[in-house]
Amino acid sequence: MPVYTLPELPYDYSALAPVISPEIIELHHDKHHAAYVKGANDTLDQLAEARDKESWGAINGLEKSLAFHLSGHILHSIYWQNMTGDGGGEPLAADGVGDLAEAVAESFGSFAGFKGQLTKAAATTQGSGWGVLAYEPLSGRLIVEQVYDHQGNVGQGATPILVFDAWEHAFYLQYKNQKVDFIDAMWAVVDWQDVAKRHAAAKSRADALLLAP
Repeated sequence: MPVYTLPELPYDYSALAPVISPEIIELHHDKHHAAYVKGANDTLDQLAEARDKESWGAINGLEKSLAFHLSGHILHSIYWQNMTGDGGGEPLAADGVGDLAEAVAESFGSFAGFKGQLTKAAATTQGSGWGVLAYEPLSGRLIVEQVYDHQGNVGQGATPILVFDAWEHAFYLQYKNQKVDFIDAMWAVVDWQDVAKRHAAAKSRADALLLAP
């Protein structure tokens, strides 16, 4: 059975400074993300043991643990790719991401409206969570989701294409308790090329949400 592995960063620890400090990138990737990978693998091992022994007393906790750690791994894997030191601005047709720009305008009315909604969703998560731009296949629209922890409050079938990590470990060493300042700063490192590729890939999967056979 394949196991989950920690992906390498697509840049060095200092690539996103001054928006995100090298110290935060190193700790966030090498410690926190790695812990979610280990947690997912460990939970799979525990589930295999439960099957072998037909011992289901801990099944609720194990299923919750798998959802938590696996979703943490997936969201962080997207998060690193969503950022670049040469990012920022907004998606524009002149930069080759016109389809994404049109989808944002159609789904939210304007880029400003989208930016305001995602910023507020990420900055006001209660406790730990994420602000997520996702492609929703049933409507074909882009939606913003406010994710609790790693896996709560999401619509089934939606594909994340841009994620803002609003957990304290993502910003506290640098921004202290000013989560909104961190989210505002994040817009300067968004890699719209990566987001556009994810949007195109999500749209191309016509069978992503199978409502009937």
